[in-house]
Formats: sequence, structure tokens, C-alpha cells
Amino acid sequence: MKIINVEQMSPEWFAIKLGTPSASNFSDIITTKGEPSKSAKKYMYRLAGEFVSQTYEESYQNAAMLRGIELEVEARQLYAIINEVEVEQVGFCLEEKPYRAGASPDGMVGKDGIIEIKCPSAAVHVEYLLNGKMPSTYYQQVQGQLLVTGRKWCDFVSYYPGIKPFILRVLPDPEFQVKLQVQLEIFTSELKEIITKIK
Repeated sequence: MKIINVEQMSPEWFAIKLGTPSASNFSDIITTKGEPSKSAKKYMYRLAGEFVSQTYEESYQNAAMLRGIELEVEARQLYAIINEVEVEQVGFCLEEKPYRAGASPDGMVGKDGIIEIKCPSAAVHVEYLLNGKMPSTYYQQVQGQLLVTGRKWCDFVSYYPGIKPFILRVLPDPEFQVKLQVQLEIFTSELKEIITKIK
């Protein structure tokens, strides 16, 4: 795994990601049960199109998503203070063997950890606090980040101003990660074939 340190969401970051499946979209490749996702083909076609055209297809960002991006800085700072650690921001973590896949963690912590920050609505944040468990919506993303980075744990952080943060340490799920690796090999192999056909 190599770390390409460019600012996340910058033109350089998008350029590096072209045609590369990334952890935030691993739910389009595999389900939480480890089965192939029904969204795989659509995601594959999108990546192939982006790679050949060298144009990143912008996804829709609503007001809540933009607000989340702004609050991420506050959340990262609060996490660092609470845990008395330094959080290193990174660009894109890229794994190229035996398949090409990447991840953009919201921070690296020491030699062993990463963090993934979400800044949801107050209602969703409260739900996370009350449930006290990893939201299944982000399961593939977090496990994918752990796989790509090779880190030992990920602290999932949910933040909403004025309410205590939800911080949950997530460890690698070896059984799921084996299934994820299989699906990534299948996915990237088919992706290469498609790219060759449409060039």
C-alpha cells in the first residue's frame, strides 16, 4: 500500500481515483453478507467511463453532505483532544497487488489506527449513540479501509455540534475481508476487460 498525499476532494485527488474502486463505494461491489452487490455492474461501467474519458463524474451533494464536509474538521479536532492523539490527514491510500483499489481515511492515528468521520443529522447521530454499534451503512467502507491500509483498527466517529460524539473502535473482520478480496479481484479483472473494449 502506498499513500499519495494530495488534498482530498482536490482535482489531483479525483485524478488519482479515476478508474479505481475505492472503499467509500465498496458497498457497490459487495453486500454486508459478503455477496456480490447488484450495483456492481453500474459502478464498474462508471469507473470504466471515467478512466477512458479521464473525466470524473461528479456525484450530487446536497446541503447536508456539504455541511458534513465542513464539520469534519471540528470532529477531527475533537477526536484528537478526547483521545490525546495526533491525527494525520492523508490523501489516497492505494493498493495495486493483486488488484487496484484505494481508500481515503479521514485520518491516520499512530502506526495502527485510522478514523472515519460522519457528521449526520441530529436524529441520526442520536440513533447511533443509542444503538451503540457500527452502522451497517458504512460496514463495507470501514472494513475496506482497514483492508487497503493494513491498519489494526478504525475508530468510527459520528459528530453533531452540542451533542457528545459517538466513537466506536472497529476491528478487521477476517472472514468478510477474504470475501471482499475475492470480489475485488473479480471486479477489477472485469473492469480491465471493459476498459480495453471501450478504448
